[in-house]
Amino acid sequence: MIASLVKYHKITGLFVLLSVFVYYYIGYPLERTNTTLLLSLYSIVFACFLGLLRIEKLSFLGLAGIAVFFRLIFIGSIPNLSQDFYRFIWDGRMLLEGWNPYLYLPKDLIASDSAPIAQAHELFNGMGELSASHYTNYPPINQLCFAIAGIFAGKSILGSVIVLRVIIILADIGTLYVGTKLLQRLNLPVKSIGSYMLNPFIIIELTGNLHFEGVMIFFLVWSLYWLHKGWWKLAAILLAFSVSVKLIPLLFLPLFFQWFTKYKVSAFYKKNFKFIIKGVFNLSIFYLIVIGTIFLLFLPFISFQFIENYQQTVGLWFQNFEFNASFYYIARWIGYQVVGWNTIATIGKITPIIVLLLVLTLSFFRDNTNFQKTITAMLLGLSFYFFATTTMHPWYLATLLFLSVYTKYRFTVVWSFTIMLSYTAYSKDSYQENLIFVALEYILMYGYLIYEVLFKTTAKET
Repeated sequence: MIASLVKYHKITGLFVLLSVFVYYYIGYPLERTNTTLLLSLYSIVFACFLGLLRIEKLSFLGLAGIAVFFRLIFIGSIPNLSQDFYRFIWDGRMLLEGWNPYLYLPKDLIASDSAPIAQAHELFNGMGELSASHYTNYPPINQLCFAIAGIFAGKSILGSVIVLRVIIILADIGTLYVGTKLLQRLNLPVKSIGSYMLNPFIIIELTGNLHFEGVMIFFLVWSLYWLHKGWWKLAAILLAFSVSVKLIPLLFLPLFFQWFTKYKVSAFYKKNFKFIIKGVFNLSIFYLIVIGTIFLLFLPFISFQFIENYQQTVGLWFQNFEFNASFYYIARWIGYQVVGWNTIATIGKITPIIVLLLVLTLSFFRDNTNFQKTITAMLLGLSFYFFATTTMHPWYLATLLFLSVYTKYRFTVVWSFTIMLSYTAYSKDSYQENLIFVALEYILMYGYLIYEVLFKTTAKET
């Protein structure tokens, strides 16, 4: 017994120590262009993550403590794998100076020497030309987080980074707490949350690189928790807060239809029609609360210029930007063969329609009356959106990885490893995507997904 405990502590300690070294190196001395070292270190820490998950004697509290400890390693680091945080700080300081961040391009303010914020030139140079030449697309709750960083560290970039990181870590702790309570309500193992909380992809991309998907996920799981308890009006407000961090949860709105109506295609005529009508009425109120809350949060910023700028910026993600895509790159290649040029403008208009049709199909023709099945439908709908999108930055995957905690699917864990291959695009001073690595990323992920669908145990959600 004693020998077993000693062995357990030694193995756990080894995994933790190796992880600490990797997180420190990635957070501080590593340069983004050194992708060979990045991928090597990530492979080591990912193996440690899988090892920690397999240690049965590791208690839930131990798992939670290790997860928080790993995040704290990054506390004083300046992100070296992403430069988005410079724009976050810029927007927050603009807001505190009374300037609407949605109405001004950083490059114009720098050119006219009229930027009203401290360290404007440092932030401008840090965010890069692409960000500086486009209007911000970060929703109001996200902007609030940026402003909080400005309140506590209005003249220090490192200070602002620390404040933003604390917000993200607190959100992850909230996700751990509420996410565990939701697992308990669904009679699922609470340690399943480890595949999200301990995953090095989540730790590096959210805590390390300061991406706010973690805050969005916190409000999303909080909303799902209250929805499952029947407090759907409160759930609607929290879902609106989630959307007001990142817009992606809007995709989930149709998927709640069956949860409210308890409608099944196969049993439609056996249902009490009045019960279905009541469910549709409640769902309509749910939607109104979500949309109304989002409108109120955007209200301080709304103007005709804001609407034009925001629509233009969001449209860029569908019709101009392309990175680490899956189906889109195949469609783009076909376009080159057929018409001889990049057809992203056309594909970008068609893709949202196809995704919407698929989500509606999942909403009405798949059995989602069980809450776990509803979350599975959310996972499937968002997966298809990511498979079809023209731009798939690594941190987008965080939401998908979190949803999979409540389902039988684990292809997201495989993807959280292979998606780091996308950083090979930055292996040189100038950005250059290597499609061989993109193909390898998706071949491995799709291969495991096919394995899960066709060969792995298909125990149904209860």
